[in-house]
Amino acid sequence: MVRHDIKDTNLAKKGKLRIEWAAKEMPVLRSIAERFEREKPLRGIKLSACLHVTTETASLMETLKAGGAEVHLCASNPLSTQDDVAAALVKFSKIPVFAIKGEDNKIYYRHIKDALSLKPHITMDDGADLVSTLHKEEKGLLIGLIGGTEETTTGVIRLRAMAEKGVLKYPIIAVNDAYTKYLFDNRYGTGQSTVDGILRATNRLIAGSVFVVSGYGWCGRGVAMRARGMGARVIICEVEPLKALEATMDGYEVMPIKEAAQIGDIFVTVTGDIDVIAKESFSLMKDGAILCNSGHFNVEIEIDALKKMSKGTRVIRDFVEEYTLKNGKRIYLLGEGRLINLAAAEGHPSAVMDMSFANQALCAEYMAKNHKKLEKKVYRVPEEIDRKIASLKLKAMGIKIDTLTPKQRRYLRSWEMGT
Repeated sequence: MVRHDIKDTNLAKKGKLRIEWAAKEMPVLRSIAERFEREKPLRGIKLSACLHVTTETASLMETLKAGGAEVHLCASNPLSTQDDVAAALVKFSKIPVFAIKGEDNKIYYRHIKDALSLKPHITMDDGADLVSTLHKEEKGLLIGLIGGTEETTTGVIRLRAMAEKGVLKYPIIAVNDAYTKYLFDNRYGTGQSTVDGILRATNRLIAGSVFVVSGYGWCGRGVAMRARGMGARVIICEVEPLKALEATMDGYEVMPIKEAAQIGDIFVTVTGDIDVIAKESFSLMKDGAILCNSGHFNVEIEIDALKKMSKGTRVIRDFVEEYTLKNGKRIYLLGEGRLINLAAAEGHPSAVMDMSFANQALCAEYMAKNHKKLEKKVYRVPEEIDRKIASLKLKAMGIKIDTLTPKQRRYLRSWEMGT
């Protein structure tokens, strides 16, 4: 048995079946794995990954291993691990995994260091915790690093801040910025899985409710679209004028959070920022208001302030904490304020993660081949990778598209031809 720290290896058989089920909807990653098996483009590469330990992530880890990489995996969120998947990766795929659903912060960061004990050449992050730990506490490991990838908006924000300050010590590819990632994963994946998590945790009716979404980026668009599709009255809270205008043009009500707090039934934060729903909003909320977050970190809802305002708390359902305020009103926090789509549900559907993780695999290959040409900054996914993944996905779906004629190509390249 490979080195590991997981809940129970006896869960492996169940996890293997679930991984197989998810893999059926991941044809793009499967085709990459077949090529990796033949070509071994990652031979000799050590790769530490800090990702949500889900069925889809399992397929990515197996793809990287097929490509010749030695892989260690830890969780990118204390509540996102699927323990049966972790067990299957350890027992059947022989991949070291350090992740337990519900682990506390101390164990969470110990597991990050366990993953980094591989002394990686490449890091694969979802939230930039590997990169942060390397730069703060494990600086000695920076010497052997050639590059990394980052999965999510929150992580890209952190990494760009590091690059701007000149402290980033190795190049990173922002997988989140690929069109085949954020236009689909963030919008359709987050939209569906967030509502799924809310329903599993609460079993509440969405139709007829006032559903408040803080943030109208691609994740917020997806959540709002799904909530409206289920019959909710959707309100958007934003700080960016352009996004607020877009939400208005898309037919949503737009207002400040203090106004929305007074009428909302369900609140979802998807901004990547801190204290989006804060102390002043809690006191305005209706009795029975439900709060949850789909941003990467549990900082978007000011949980400490909510605790101080409460005279009592209890867990009333799995992933549902009831906070009774001193005025008698009750507020319900889902999934400890962590990613509700992974805390209470299974995360994004595998069909959309197919493209996201295809980006991860191909960007790891790109980094292995091209790292000597790259500077210590954050890069977008190369356009040829983005287009290749889109083409593979269309092919897998049985969809054909037109191609430009030579005449059309000449027209697009010319300036002489006009009306």
